[in-house]
Amino acid sequence: MSKKAPYRTKQMTELLTFLKSVPGRHVTVNDISKHFAQMQISVGTTTIYRHLEKMVDEGLVAKYIIDGTSSACFVYIGDTDSTSEQTCYHCKCEKCGKVIHLQCNEVAVLQQHLAEHHNFQMNPLRTVFYGICSECRNSTN
Repeated sequence: MSKKAPYRTKQMTELLTFLKSVPGRHVTVNDISKHFAQMQISVGTTTIYRHLEKMVDEGLVAKYIIDGTSSACFVYIGDTDSTSEQTCYHCKCEKCGKVIHLQCNEVAVLQQHLAEHHNFQMNPLRTVFYGICSECRNSTN
């Protein structure tokens, strides 16, 4: 018996099309709402959340929650190698709150070191490095 394809509404299809159009980019619900408003597509915020959560459950989208004050970020992973998405770390500016998404092999070396030498398995989906972004550093100099 073949597996039934998931039902896709017009709004979910529009959302999926948008996410595929920004490969590797982490977006918030606010980013998505702004995009739909610019395209004059009527999709409510609750509907966006509901469809994103469904796509997360289906493995099409990854959800990142940086901390209790930042909006959740979503990225389309349906056509990518899921192991490469598993190495996305986050940097958060302590001055402006900007979140930088970082895929860096050097950080993966730290992850391996922690596992081998400290018996600690780091979760890259929830790892956040805090510091000051270049814009904030340059504005204070």
